[in-house]
Amino acid sequence: MNLLPWKQRSLCVVAAIAMVAPAAIPLHAQTSGETEIRLRKVEAEVTALQRVVFPGGGGQFFPQLQAGQSVTVQPGSPASSTSSDMLVRMDALEGQVARLTGQVEEDRHRIEKLEARLAGIEAPSKVQTVTDASTTAPASSTDSNLAAMGAAPKPALVVPKPAPKPAAKPATSSDAAAKRVAAVRAVVKPSTRDAGDDEYSYGFRLWEAKFYPESQQQLKMFLQKYPKHARTSYARNLLGRDYLDDGNAHEAAGWFLQNYKLEPKGDRAPDSLLMLAEAMRQLGDTTRGCVAIKQFAGTFPAEASGRLQSQYDVTSSGLKCK
Repeated sequence: MNLLPWKQRSLCVVAAIAMVAPAAIPLHAQTSGETEIRLRKVEAEVTALQRVVFPGGGGQFFPQLQAGQSVTVQPGSPASSTSSDMLVRMDALEGQVARLTGQVEEDRHRIEKLEARLAGIEAPSKVQTVTDASTTAPASSTDSNLAAMGAAPKPALVVPKPAPKPAAKPATSSDAAAKRVAAVRAVVKPSTRDAGDDEYSYGFRLWEAKFYPESQQQLKMFLQKYPKHARTSYARNLLGRDYLDDGNAHEAAGWFLQNYKLEPKGDRAPDSLLMLAEAMRQLGDTTRGCVAIKQFAGTFPAEASGRLQSQYDVTSSGLKCK
């Protein structure tokens, strides 16, 4: 249904109201001739508007006072003047505008109802069209193959892979060095009345904490600074142990031999002679190793069967001397 004419009528009514508005100017502000001309013009336009809103209706819907039409005067009433005639015509115009406005309001209400009904009729048809199109769409080749095999198509299950963990950033040499320095500083240096013993004990603590290079440096400093100290036999023997634990058996053997030669009756002379045999075993020099362990067993039998027995047994088994 084409609803455009109804909308045009609404616009025409608005135009009519706008045209009638100037006629509401007080009559005493206008001359009689000007008022007459303006009234006739408004009457003609309202009449034309009535024909647009209700084409072919003639005057049956809104009887009106035509331009130039005389006003019927009841017998016994006084003769109408020009002003009273204009007032009558003005009343007629206002009545026509009021009726037209009311009719437009009714038309607009009807149009809204018609549009709502049309929207309700068109919506199901669109849904049906989409449904028909989806039911008649051809099946894909994958669905057809699965149906032929007796299996309904199933969506593929995609398991998300866990995000790879970022690789650990390798520590730079400067970072490792800084950490090592901090760890070495954490080893407490003794502080007693015997400064030499404190230096040796600090070297021992560094070796015990497996800071071998730092321990070696500390023990060498002790031997250089305190060559006559009672701990020198301990220091040279510990230097040999330090290098042996650090994987340098050759350097270790030199310190063990030096300690035994310099102080053959020192507190750690038996230890150095036995550990010399162990260093030779690790170097694969069985001949020198066997010489050293026989010398240890013959010179320090009490140590071989006592304090150093476990180390003696391990070294002897490894050398297998005749």
